[in-house]
Amino acid sequence: MHATMEHMTIWSLISDASLLVKAVMITLLLASLLSWYLIIQRSRVLRGLDRQLNGFLSRFRVASDLQPLYRETVQAGEGGVAPIFIAGMQEYQHLRHHDPAVLEGVERALQVAITEQELELEKGLQFLATVGSVSPYIGLFGTVWGIMNSFLGLSQVQQATLSTVAPGIAEALIATAIGLFAAIPAVIAYNRFAARSQTLLTRYYAFGNELQVHLHRTLRGTSINLAVAA
Repeated sequence: MHATMEHMTIWSLISDASLLVKAVMITLLLASLLSWYLIIQRSRVLRGLDRQLNGFLSRFRVASDLQPLYRETVQAGEGGVAPIFIAGMQEYQHLRHHDPAVLEGVERALQVAITEQELELEKGLQFLATVGSVSPYIGLFGTVWGIMNSFLGLSQVQQATLSTVAPGIAEALIATAIGLFAAIPAVIAYNRFAARSQTLLTRYYAFGNELQVHLHRTLRGTSINLAVAA
């Protein structure tokens, strides 16, 4: 039975809603909770990756010999820029004495490593995009269903008044409100995380180019030394 206008509260409207509308509300609340978990988790991850990249670049740019930094990075076993650096160094060490096209092999290895990090950066974004785009429609479905039941209930009443119509319509509109509550943070977070991920990805590519330049200079220095020794 619908609450009267004098005793109408949010909780009473939710408790008096039909089973389908309640299911819609619970689904949207769960989606919102999962969205907030992803928002907090991805925010921490991206902030940590950004700090890690800044710290790594400061050490990389002052290192004249990359071998100590390489050993330190392998032992640390971190993500982010570390696997990119390790992949480039491993390919360089493997090919420099066997293949004249060593830098091309390094470039391919860096491309693979950066692509893997791109997939890591995009984790959770699809879920946030889905919640942001679908939640309003799910809430609208609950609203339409609730209003339809409210009008069906009016057919059993001799005289329709505001007190008989308002509770049913109000409980139906709650579903739309919950849908927007779930969608708006998800959309904002998706746009923000997508932009931050793209910025990190661009910086990863820039680091890959910087590493290739460093290895190219090292390779040229080795070739010159070999020529002088001969």
